[in-house]
Amino acid sequence: MFSLLRKITALTLTLLILTTVASAQDSLGAVQQLDVQSRKTGEGRYELSFTGAVSGNWQIYAPNQVLLEVKTAELRFADSSVQQQGEFGLSNEPLEISSPIFENTKVKVYEQNISWKATIQIAGTVPAKLQGTLTYSYGRNDEYYTAEKNFVVSLEGGVEATTTIKVDSIDLNNPVNNCGDEGTKGKSILAIFLLGILGGFVALLTPCVFPMIPVTVTFFTKKSPDKKKGVFNAIMYGLFIFLIYTAITIPFHFVDSARSEVFNNISTNVWLNIFFFAIFVFFALSFFGLFEITLPSGIANRADSKSGLGNLGGIFFMAATLTIVSFSCTGPILGTLLVGTSSGGAWPLTAGAAGFGLALSLPFALFAMFPHWLQSLPKSGGWMTTVKVVLGFVELALAVKFLANADNVKQWGIIKREIFVGLWVIIGLLSTLYLLGAFNKRNGAVKKRMSSVRIFFAILFGAFTLYLVPGLTNTKYASLKLLSGFPPPLSYSIYPDHVLHAKGVKPIVNDLEKALKQAREENKPVLIDFTGWACVNCRRMEEKVWTNNIVDSLMRTRFVVVSLYVDERTKLPLKDRITYTDSAGNEESVVTIGDKWTAFQKANFGAVSQPQYAIISPEQIALTKSKFYTPNANAFIEWLQCGLEAFEKNKKK
Repeated sequence: MFSLLRKITALTLTLLILTTVASAQDSLGAVQQLDVQSRKTGEGRYELSFTGAVSGNWQIYAPNQVLLEVKTAELRFADSSVQQQGEFGLSNEPLEISSPIFENTKVKVYEQNISWKATIQIAGTVPAKLQGTLTYSYGRNDEYYTAEKNFVVSLEGGVEATTTIKVDSIDLNNPVNNCGDEGTKGKSILAIFLLGILGGFVALLTPCVFPMIPVTVTFFTKKSPDKKKGVFNAIMYGLFIFLIYTAITIPFHFVDSARSEVFNNISTNVWLNIFFFAIFVFFALSFFGLFEITLPSGIANRADSKSGLGNLGGIFFMAATLTIVSFSCTGPILGTLLVGTSSGGAWPLTAGAAGFGLALSLPFALFAMFPHWLQSLPKSGGWMTTVKVVLGFVELALAVKFLANADNVKQWGIIKREIFVGLWVIIGLLSTLYLLGAFNKRNGAVKKRMSSVRIFFAILFGAFTLYLVPGLTNTKYASLKLLSGFPPPLSYSIYPDHVLHAKGVKPIVNDLEKALKQAREENKPVLIDFTGWACVNCRRMEEKVWTNNIVDSLMRTRFVVVSLYVDERTKLPLKDRITYTDSAGNEESVVTIGDKWTAFQKANFGAVSQPQYAIISPEQIALTKSKFYTPNANAFIEWLQCGLEAFEKNKKK
């Protein structure tokens, strides 16, 4: 057992080290204290000088070489308007050695210090400070690595950035009126835990897990010397299942502590959402029986061979075996849960996984305590295949959601609201027809009577599909309030002027300066809406709370509303890109509009979750504490009115 714990600890440490390397690689490598200077040589033309000392006994590969079809050194900039001209200039001569890594090919290296120069040309406006990355190769003996150093260099004659992150006058600790939320930490943990339990109960009905319940419980109760010992073993078996599922989220806590907005970046990343779309389609096809998802047999066999060990060690490996062999059924369900909660941080992930593991492990302990319950347990059979296929349709629906997330962020116009709803209608119709047996008819076969449970779910899926149909129309019935937040917003519709969206609040988008200017002209407070294109709760607020008559009237007539999208991938003008150092001393590159509003939200309002609402004066004074997801319209109205009172009070000062 102790040997096992040592192995697990070593594996965890390895994962943590790899995570740290991935998130902080610009601080590693063989160059110490890289110094970057610039010299203007023409209009938009600069010479960059790179100097640094080589650490330890490493060797830095000189630039202007190509090894294994990879350049040994390269300059990268986030904007195509910045281009390197020609090769690197070398101020000090490198050594020429025979490299054992490259079959004794002659290569040029530095062993003490580097001094390189590169000429760049900037088209358009020259920024006062330029962000860039120098990638280089280094090694020794038979070792070979690549590293990168992010840098910021001042450019003579450049235009100063207008990007402002920290606003000193915004002090949430001392607002004019002390109303609003203290924060979102832990608010939805219980709900996510319960959602995890629901997912675990669904997983219990899959063919990979359900048959294991009577087999495993019978094994423990019969093989143990007495009933008390059998119950104890079964309880420990369930406990280990719970701990295994909870433990898979441990690495995320270390990522979260390094950079709190990483989960928001994950949940709104375009290519990651497309990846999840492909994965969930893959899972769905597996659920439909096109193929089986199996882990390498060596992993399962090794865990199974260890399950014969006595006492807790053997029980742990039996739990690990169940976890591994049931992956093809539990993986998609758990993956749906974890991905859906990733934007909230590490603790929601842990809560969801813990709930999932608890629900999955509970039957093993309960049936061990009350073995006579096994007699009332339904026999495994064809009904489990039905469950698996229906879950396949659910996976397809979720896959559409991930594709829509990517489309919303990039505004490709592929999965607009009605297209999304239409795809769900098709999936719902196919699910209903399958439950009604439309795809199971065989010539000459005796027609079996459908169970009441199957009829119930056929009616449920059919009713849900009918509910979706009005969402295809340009009418007042297209709101689909039960699904608020899941489909793309009404503003992202195939209809140029959707009747529902035309009546709603139309915020200023991603332009805080414009909102402040308008607020000064109209003598109104500014209501900031920190939101995202792929934010589900943001859509729920817009479609359920913002449409309330009082909320709508207050927002349209008494406030200047500005929506700041933290996942907007449009790049800032080159001159406005900066490197911002937060209160914890972490440097963050502000390259896109979303980067700017993420840093602005974090620096001034102490959060990185969406939605978050803030009320400030035109002079950018915090009038109230901020407000987070508030599905209760009356509570939101009360906060808005408190903000208006604070605005009047602030004017009298």
